[in-house]
Amino acid sequence: MCAIDGRTTRHPGYRRSQRRRKLVEEVFGWIETVGAGGKPHYLDRARNKLWFELTAAAYNLTRLANI
Repeated sequence: MCAIDGRTTRHPGYRRSQRRRKLVEEVFGWIETVGAGGKPHYLDRARNKLWFELTAAAYNLTRLANI
């Protein structure tokens, strides 16, 4: 059962957004599990940003290898 009523789910934009959401959630799920991204690794914001960007690049490389 869905908590969202039919006024929202009947629009084609809702379906499109759900497909895009799945793609985005897949990336963040991979980063949390495989990339060990459950918590910040550093106290410095810039280092955490760099760590995230490197992990996202690793995800892109793994996707590229499967193409």
